[in-house]
Amino acid sequence: MASFSFGAGNVGKLLRIPLYLAGRIATALIPRSRGDWVFGCAVGIADGALAVWQAAPRARAVWLVSTPQQAEDARRRGIPTAPRDSLRGFWLTARARVVVVTHGLGDVSRYGVHGAYIVQLWHGIPLKRIGLDSPVTTDPGRLGRIPGVRALLTAAYRRAQRQIALLPAASHLVRGRLESAFGLPDDRVPVLGEPRVDVLSPDDRDAARAGARERLEHLVGPLTGARVVLYAPTWRDGAPDPAIPGPADWAALIAVLERADAVLLVRSHPLGGGAYAPEPAHDRVRSLSSAVVADVTPLLPALDVLVTDYSSLAYDAGLVPLGTLFLAPDVTLYALTRGFYGAYSAVAGDDPAASWRELIPSLESVLTDPVEAQRRRDRAAALSARVHAWRDGGNARRVHDAIVAAVPAAGKEPA
Repeated sequence: MASFSFGAGNVGKLLRIPLYLAGRIATALIPRSRGDWVFGCAVGIADGALAVWQAAPRARAVWLVSTPQQAEDARRRGIPTAPRDSLRGFWLTARARVVVVTHGLGDVSRYGVHGAYIVQLWHGIPLKRIGLDSPVTTDPGRLGRIPGVRALLTAAYRRAQRQIALLPAASHLVRGRLESAFGLPDDRVPVLGEPRVDVLSPDDRDAARAGARERLEHLVGPLTGARVVLYAPTWRDGAPDPAIPGPADWAALIAVLERADAVLLVRSHPLGGGAYAPEPAHDRVRSLSSAVVADVTPLLPALDVLVTDYSSLAYDAGLVPLGTLFLAPDVTLYALTRGFYGAYSAVAGDDPAASWRELIPSLESVLTDPVEAQRRRDRAAALSARVHAWRDGGNARRVHDAIVAAVPAAGKEPA
């Protein structure tokens, strides 16, 4: 089953109100150090935060981690860390001039952020509605019967997001979505590009594919020249994925994979749930879950086909480019409960599949017909071009320079 829902998370936030108040008082008394930066990312040492860290390494920066695995990953990369949920994690956050996050303020010590220059990198171009644009964001969960709770959550969310000083956008189209979702003025949402996708704009694409392929084989085992299909469904706020293959679907899928000499990698959303493996297990189907790798973006050049529903990966795929197929059995319900920015057909085209039975012939065609494969790649590239204004690999550097320009003291390093 799924591991998280907005309703459950919002109940937890209400119960933590005294801690937020205590943190607000503490940060009013603790002076911030001009050169200190704190980084955090909900999924680990990954995403746009890692891209900014690598683009401009800093002597006075610390990454806050929430698991031993994250701490070990950071150690291997030479990144200094502190436990996010410790007194030291709070102190470092409360002292930092700059705080960099990718998902939310809880990526660092949420009680110590007030007064910092907060950089929210977000973790994908929104296709589904997010933040203030989506009703699930302020779902009061089991407290919904109490009058005024949703209004309280909405006010608290607006207040928290107003602390964001910089939220870089991939393009002017995306800028409007982010301004609306986070309730921010346009001067805080400049079009600087997404640091997280710099890795998809290499100077040498053949070398990038070879390197990504090598890393992928280290994670999932030998591929021996097989083409690779990634299935990456998005999150449904506590509900299982309705497109989990049944026994007949698995049998048909495996038959296609064998005929086309391909491997299917399954990456369920880190907050989603469901049983994504055939019985008995088959070597043509392997897991690429968040437990295997925190961030799949650097591995996209190793793939040949993407299958998704409403994931922001659909926008990233065109930077490779990858032929993309859409499997959306619940599109009508999803549009009503979560909603989309614009028409879904503008992203998925007029042929999204409603079931694996409908999708499998298209998948086989992309894997076996070079003309169809190129057509899908061209469509993916055209979609990506609409939403990525910068495709030069310099997004992280632009973001870093924008931070230092806005907070000159934050750019000073010790002698």
